[in-house]
Amino acid sequence: MNLADRPIAPSPYDLLPPVDSFTLTSTDVLDGDVLPDAHIFTGAGGENLSPQLSWSGFPAATKGFVVTCYDPDAPTGCGFWHWLLVNVPSSVTDLARGAGGAPETAAPGAFSVRNDFGNARYDGSAPPAGDRPHRYIFAVHALDVERLDLGPEATPAYVGFNLTFHTLARATLTATYQNLG
Repeated sequence: MNLADRPIAPSPYDLLPPVDSFTLTSTDVLDGDVLPDAHIFTGAGGENLSPQLSWSGFPAATKGFVVTCYDPDAPTGCGFWHWLLVNVPSSVTDLARGAGGAPETAAPGAFSVRNDFGNARYDGSAPPAGDRPHRYIFAVHALDVERLDLGPEATPAYVGFNLTFHTLARATLTATYQNLG
């Protein structure tokens, strides 16, 4: 079986307990559209900038946020984490383009954990050449706590584990990218 013939992975959020939703928008990326080159990994010919994101309509009880970007279609058996921005204050409801490279400036007190590239920042899409289009799910998780009790050395799986128990609501925006290489 070649890469393009393997089954399509589910969204990870379909496998978790259901939560309320709210609105996530971007001036850079539209839900269902192809990621612009600005948000593609440098090694794949892009600029490696996180997109601008804004969110609204989250529960009044929200005390903090976590922002993530995940590719469920990576040929790994467990997807691929591109960005995990943890402990975003509840007063922050907008991240400028490129904020994934300097989270402490965009959201004081927030930090990124290491993504699956091994970097504590946003790293854009870079799927294998010839594979079908990959989905990149940008998510903002509204939390019932101000901060998750973990540090920058936490793994993406550990962040996800903690999110399962503290997410009040979630907003998602999904873009695609295919490396025609």
